[in-house]
Amino acid sequence: MARQVIHTDAAPKAIGTYSQAVRCGGTVYLAGQIGLDPATMELVAGIGPQIRRVFENLQAVAAASGGSLNDVVKLTVYLTDLNHFARVNEIMATYFTAPYPARAALGVASLPRGALIEMDAIMVVQD
Repeated sequence: MARQVIHTDAAPKAIGTYSQAVRCGGTVYLAGQIGLDPATMELVAGIGPQIRRVFENLQAVAAASGGSLNDVVKLTVYLTDLNHFARVNEIMATYFTAPYPARAALGVASLPRGALIEMDAIMVVQD
């Protein structure tokens, strides 16, 4: 099964040795996204705007992969403060509809560029 590297200018460019996403057959592995504005490559300020920007970035990569957030089957959330988890749920409900993807949430000491949140995802799309 061939690997297809996914790239879109609608999401922040990779800032390291990774791809925005990799597709293998109908499975797409979306790299972690933080709240970077793809136009400026600057981190947006505050937890609410960062959560929204992360979902927008994931949505852009999902679209470039031939799918949408509705095709996400697994989402992993990394937070520097787990007290923000209720806010993640509130904003997530504006991007996803039932049935929701499986999800894990982890508290971490720090994230790249001082981000407050990062998310990665696994998506299944039609071949």
